[in-house]
Amino acid sequence: MSLKDRIQDDMKTAMRAKDKERLGAIRLILAAIKQREVDERIELQDTQVLGVLEKMIKQRRESLVHYQNASREDLAAREFFEIEVIQSYLPAPLSEADIDTLVANAIAVTGAQSVRDMGKVMALIKDQAQGRADMAEVSARVKTRFAT
Repeated sequence: MSLKDRIQDDMKTAMRAKDKERLGAIRLILAAIKQREVDERIELQDTQVLGVLEKMIKQRRESLVHYQNASREDLAAREFFEIEVIQSYLPAPLSEADIDTLVANAIAVTGAQSVRDMGKVMALIKDQAQGRADMAEVSARVKTRFAT
């Protein structure tokens, strides 16, 4: 079963259970997926769906900070709930050691020597870590590897 199918099944389950909050969050996910499919005129694969989910989480984390700074705890709680629902569709996150291993392997495989080769390294890591690690954090680790 594809990730998109799983999300659609969860929407039906939420509808049957009359869980309005979860249903709303799932509908936002499906709307974002559908929007990308319409814009690009393609059927999204699981890796592309993961990309959409990661982007949604990033947007909600930014909104969460703004709401908390503005003392809008009601809106912050809603954003936090949506983040939890979206994260439930992401694979288990990688540990620190796993990320370090991925970085070391990618550098070895690509033969990267400096920061100029970072694009090759990140392209290889992205396929393996998408949805499982914050790519900004991975990028920072790659940079520190080249700095030493």
